[in-house]
Amino acid sequence: MYAIITEPTFYFVAIPSVILLGLSKGGFAGLGIASTPLLALYLPPLEAAALILPILITQDAISVYVYRRDWDSWNLKVMLPGAFAGMAIGWLLASHLSDALVRIIIGVIGLAFVANTWLRRNQIEQHKATVTSGVIWGGVSGFTSFMTQGGGPPFQVHVLPQRLPKLVLVGTTTIFFAIINVLKIGPYFLLAQFTAKNFVTSLLLLPIAVLANFAGIWLVRVTPTGIFYQIAYVLLFLVSLLLLWQGVKAVI
Repeated sequence: MYAIITEPTFYFVAIPSVILLGLSKGGFAGLGIASTPLLALYLPPLEAAALILPILITQDAISVYVYRRDWDSWNLKVMLPGAFAGMAIGWLLASHLSDALVRIIIGVIGLAFVANTWLRRNQIEQHKATVTSGVIWGGVSGFTSFMTQGGGPPFQVHVLPQRLPKLVLVGTTTIFFAIINVLKIGPYFLLAQFTAKNFVTSLLLLPIAVLANFAGIWLVRVTPTGIFYQIAYVLLFLVSLLLLWQGVKAVI
């Protein structure tokens, strides 16, 4: 039998991390971005991303089934090609680009988007997105998701202003990240980020993550649409601020 991670410090950050992942996969997408940074307090960031990947894929399977009828095909068609390119770039740069820089990039993008929206209230109203926007933000999301499992803010920059129906937004997010998470398996193996010890530890954490997943699904369904979008913007602001602070702190 393979050993597992036994240090209490790890579980102090890992358990909140998988709970946030579960709530995120249930529909509150902004929460999940904090998971890898939490685990990165204990593990190297890319290894932390690889450790939670089996959990993510299991949660994706649950959420895709729940939201299988609620998704927007146009957004997936324009964002996924960009995401594939962004993941390929992340794969090529994984051993050269610092995690601090990636966090700064994600944080700046998210904060700039939220600030622009809050300062110009009319942008909260629905507006039509473009193919160019979808490809670009899909690419940024694929890149940051590959590096830190932090693809949420760039994805939301493109999707949130469209004011999609609540369940359609959640379903589109779920399917988008389910596809790119499966595609990470090969590159992570080739980058030697999977270990037997981490994989067994992932299985140990899985029941907690699944319970949190169902809690997130329930919360999304009972939360009014207006409040849901307000929560989404606030979460995006908070996690972007956290990532920016972590990145800058690591540099100075």
